[in-house]
Amino acid sequence: MSPPDRQQTPDPGRIVGPADPGRIVGPADVDDLARSMLALHGAHDDDEHIYGQNGTARGSWSKAPNFASDPDRAAAVREATQRDRERYLNSGLVSVDCRFCHVSVSVKKLGPAHTSVQWNSEATRRCAYFAEVRESGGEPARARSCPKLADSIKHAVAEGLLEEVSSAPLPGDG
Repeated sequence: MSPPDRQQTPDPGRIVGPADPGRIVGPADVDDLARSMLALHGAHDDDEHIYGQNGTARGSWSKAPNFASDPDRAAAVREATQRDRERYLNSGLVSVDCRFCHVSVSVKKLGPAHTSVQWNSEATRRCAYFAEVRESGGEPARARSCPKLADSIKHAVAEGLLEEVSSAPLPGDG
C-alpha cells in the first residue's frame, strides 16, 4: 500500500474510462470504439450535402452570397468590408512612443481604467521591460503590461496627444 499522501496513477499511456474510474481502457479499446463509431455513423463528408435555397448543392459553403452575377454590388460589399475592418481594427488608435526604450505602439483609451494597446513584433522585441522578463526565463505575453509604457501613456494623455476616453465610434455602431 502506498503512503496516504501519494496516489498511485495508472500508466500514462492508458486512458481511464469515465463510467468506471477504476477501469483502465487500453489503446485497443479506443481503436474498437473508433471503428464502431464509423460503422454506426459512417465516414464524414462522403454524402452529398444539400445547402441552398432550391435544395441543390452550390459547391462551397458560405453564409453570405458572393454576388458573382452583380459585379457592382460585389465591389460595394468589398469596399464596405474593408471600411468595417479598418474601423474595427484601427479606429481611435494613436501611436504612442515609450519614453524609456522608444518603441512605438498603438493605443486607445476606452476609459480611465481601460486602455487598449496594440503591440507589433518590433515593439515586443525591443521593449526593455519585456527583454528583462525574457532574460529571467519568463514569457512577455504573460506579463500584465510594461510599466514604463504605462507611464508614457499617462504622459501622452497629460500632454493632450491621447484622449482620456476615445471619441472614435465604437465597433458595431453603424
